[in-house]
Amino acid sequence: MTETVRHSSLVVEIDGTVATITLDRPERRNAMNTEMVHEMLAVLEGIAFRREIRIVVLTGSGDRFFCPGADLAPDPDRDGQPPPPLPAAWELRAPVLLHEMPQLTIAAINGACAGAGLGYAAACDIRIASESARFATAFLDVGVAGDMGLPWTLTAAVGGARARELFFLRGKFDAAEALRISLVSAVYPVESFRTEVAAIVERLSHAAPQALMTMKANFLAAERLGFSDYIDLETERHLQLVVGPEFRAGVEAFVARRAQPTG
Repeated sequence: MTETVRHSSLVVEIDGTVATITLDRPERRNAMNTEMVHEMLAVLEGIAFRREIRIVVLTGSGDRFFCPGADLAPDPDRDGQPPPPLPAAWELRAPVLLHEMPQLTIAAINGACAGAGLGYAAACDIRIASESARFATAFLDVGVAGDMGLPWTLTAAVGGARARELFFLRGKFDAAEALRISLVSAVYPVESFRTEVAAIVERLSHAAPQALMTMKANFLAAERLGFSDYIDLETERHLQLVVGPEFRAGVEAFVARRAQPTG
């Protein structure tokens, strides 16, 4: 049974072990506003504590816009009133949650992805793009240095020199270039994009849950520990897994597959 909750700027669907968060401001091309920042943090905090959820998919509504960055256009609904206050510093920590929460996070980039929207995508563990995706950092164009942790996450994804190039020199680039520089791991046609993402998520949702979450935890530990300390932690976790039921079931399934005739 799917659980669906609609917020002012997000739609959250939870189907078994998978939570899908859809950026949903189609009238503004899914651009990020203060409400989206508030809601994203609250939603991620809630999901992080739900251990039955193993995978979080972040995407945009429609097939043209993931999130093109902050909403800088005047809001006619405010009728000349001043804009809402900027988010507090602690409210801008959604990228940290996307990167560090126990669940595997996947950005399904279905269209334009720039600025703060790129910050959300880059914070995820895996990024998959539609051929309609277009990328840009765009911060210098509006006189800011960048936010949403992009210098950190983008450097981790594509390397320091390439990240600096994208910030200081590069204009917009397409999905093919994003794949070439390893910003995304796969690119699919618009027509089959959602189906391909669903197939990837379905496959991962059947992975051994403790192994899946431990694998993510290992990558997080590797970012902060020296090699020797990391090996000690990895070994401890590995030994805990290999005496558990998931490992035994996995070995039995592997042996059964090997025993099947191939012709």
